[in-house]
Amino acid sequence: MPLSPSSTRALLEQLGHRPNRQLGQNFLIDGNIVRKSLELAGVHPGSRVVEIGPGLGTLTGALLEAGAEVWAVEFDARLHAHLSAELLPRAEGRLHLMQGDAVEHPLAGYEAATGDFTIVANLPYVISSPWFEGVLAGPLPLCTVLMVQRETADRFLASPGTKSFGAISVFLQSAFTAGPGHAVSRNCFHPVPEVDSYLLNLQRRPHPYRFSDTTRQLIRACFQQRRKQIGALLRRHSPETAALWLPALEAAGLSLLSRPEQIPAPVWQQLDGLLA
Repeated sequence: MPLSPSSTRALLEQLGHRPNRQLGQNFLIDGNIVRKSLELAGVHPGSRVVEIGPGLGTLTGALLEAGAEVWAVEFDARLHAHLSAELLPRAEGRLHLMQGDAVEHPLAGYEAATGDFTIVANLPYVISSPWFEGVLAGPLPLCTVLMVQRETADRFLASPGTKSFGAISVFLQSAFTAGPGHAVSRNCFHPVPEVDSYLLNLQRRPHPYRFSDTTRQLIRACFQQRRKQIGALLRRHSPETAALWLPALEAAGLSLLSRPEQIPAPVWQQLDGLLA
């Protein structure tokens, strides 16, 4: 698999393929980053790994060489055909490759399998939040190592009270803790994107918390009007829920004049528990 700008360009030309920026097709060309991804994820022979958007197969090939069994979903039909021709014949049954939308298939078909698994992926930035919400709705990975835009990583890991803290921050931080990550220069990709990236390392909590569908919808609605006060938001969106939640917020030491971004994930979890 190519790991240089010239070999990547040559293969893309051979395939007659032009990278689609709208699909986030920026191909990794730095072997050190590939190795770092596998190291953070603790990939070893027998590991079960889900990959999103394998593209030209650079990371996929490294996972297979490390002895992993890989479930991968690729949206692009031409790249899927290339992966099928190049990797499937020598994967010894350890590559389960599907063509489709990762938002619709967030675990690339792994749901049909059982046991702990890991996600290792160069995640297309355009699907980062909806894809992760899909992951949170299914079997949770033991470890998730994602290449994402730096801004996306900041949003996922944001602290309460900051502008980056949002609904996805609440959902993700309730299920995972952040391990050591790794900054990645934009020059590690072809074509070169406009921003730098970050290798995000998330570890499943011993007791991950997942919100009810009702609470998830309400939290999203609140953060869509994040500059408004939580008391007014709850009364507007769900008066019945407000009657339960507003006293609990005050009991937790939070003012009803607080904005959604000022409410930490554990408090949102406590509020969700009141609806059970």
